[in-house]
Amino acid sequence: MPFFITHWINLLSMLFLTLSGFYIHFPLFGGFMGWARGTHFFWMFVVLINLVVRIIMAFFVKSANQLESRHKEADIKNWLPQPENRHQFWPCVKYYLFFKKDYIISAKYAPLQKMAYLMVPVLILLAGYTGFCLWPVTQNFAFFQAGINTIANWFDPGFGGGALMPVRIVHYWIMWGILCFTMIHVYLANVYSFAPSKVVLAWIEDPHAPVKEEA
Repeated sequence: MPFFITHWINLLSMLFLTLSGFYIHFPLFGGFMGWARGTHFFWMFVVLINLVVRIIMAFFVKSANQLESRHKEADIKNWLPQPENRHQFWPCVKYYLFFKKDYIISAKYAPLQKMAYLMVPVLILLAGYTGFCLWPVTQNFAFFQAGINTIANWFDPGFGGGALMPVRIVHYWIMWGILCFTMIHVYLANVYSFAPSKVVLAWIEDPHAPVKEEA
């Protein structure tokens, strides 16, 4: 249930952040910029708080450590290398490159899943940091000014001077990275059946799914 809640919060956060972000970047009609900016920063705080809560829960909330299993361990173990699938990185790569027909799963997450899921918090934190660099309330703080100048110098060494456009560009492309992950994540989670989405979004388990009974 806790992960069901955090998943829904992430879904709503990304929806409102994306819609408001697109409007801020492409204001196709007038009169909503203040609303869009306020919505954007509200949901930024929501998604950052949700991320922190989710990371903390990973150490204390238990979940199944393998598919079709009732055996539970601290969720953080599912994100780290496990004996069950430590040797499956290259077979997993071959499967997604269509060089291998059978997909071997012997833990809750495959190696590429672990890598992708660990990248998402990094992208969210980078999006949050660049967002604070752009927010007038915080952009003059030394911590964020350093980021503004560093990013500006990446685009044009010596340009610096607190230029915000390079930060906007980086923030925008981070958003596209998160959106691309989301689309691939939704596709791969449901490519064989909608059972995973039913569990995550509606807390409905497939009564016909096989279950491994632990000795």
